[in-house]
Amino acid sequence: MSRLAIAASTPLCLLQDAGRFGVRHLGVTQGGAADWCSMSWANWLLGNELDAAVIEITLGGFAVVAEEDCWLALAGADLGAQIDGQPLAPWRSFKLSKGQKMQLTQPLLGARAYLAAPGGFDAPKVLGSSATVVREELGGLDGMGLPLAKDATLGYHGESQLLREVPLALRPDLKSTAPLDLVLGAQIGQFSGQSLFDLFNTTWALDSRADRMGIRLLGCALHYQGPPMISEGIPLGAVQVPPDGQPIVLLNDRQTIGGYPRLGALTPLALARLAQCLPGHSLHFTPVMQEQAWRKHIDYLNSYC
Repeated sequence: MSRLAIAASTPLCLLQDAGRFGVRHLGVTQGGAADWCSMSWANWLLGNELDAAVIEITLGGFAVVAEEDCWLALAGADLGAQIDGQPLAPWRSFKLSKGQKMQLTQPLLGARAYLAAPGGFDAPKVLGSSATVVREELGGLDGMGLPLAKDATLGYHGESQLLREVPLALRPDLKSTAPLDLVLGAQIGQFSGQSLFDLFNTTWALDSRADRMGIRLLGCALHYQGPPMISEGIPLGAVQVPPDGQPIVLLNDRQTIGGYPRLGALTPLALARLAQCLPGHSLHFTPVMQEQAWRKHIDYLNSYC
């Protein structure tokens, strides 16, 4: 087994994979990488299964030291990565020689970077996944849902010496200002006409109140006019509106049921883009039909082939 020693970490550095499925009826949330596109590309660079366990590094502050020569891959945000002080660009695999230190410092573009190792990082599977959900104390290196800590060891058993880059044309555009696709549904017909106009024709800003459970948006107050709701299941990307009228986009660590009215849900590709946005970032929404969203999703998945 090959090993990396963690030289620095923060509570926002977590072991993740594609997440848990088939357990929401038990009240267990999905978890998994917030930016699934970047996670998949990090694994693709090493020839891994696209859902193999990776390290999700949010906002930087993470460093590892190689205990032997190894080949790793980095995708997603540009967090000022360096190897022994020399710049390392994301979207490529690279060699880290024994004793060398790779660190990610601070956001330069985007919010979340993904570090992959050959075959995926070793960790026990809890309910079918190694994804870390701190609130539920599930997943991670020890299966107890803890963030990665300094002086811990990351192990992996795979072998790869692939040195390659994600083609420029296939890299997600982290600078994109295109509207986020919103699949209409749930209670959208019970919001006022002015609210629906504002939803798709005004600018929304990401609040600093954001985590892996959800991101609050700031803008025009939206007004729900329907009857009181009974709690119902919540999909990934659901856009719910609490009484203050400020929408919340629910992410991977969301609760499994909720009673706030929902406008619909962001598409998987839109969610991946949102996961790379920092507080204060401005965004817009555009309505799409479910069939259109699935067509875009399938076309994107084919890019990994």
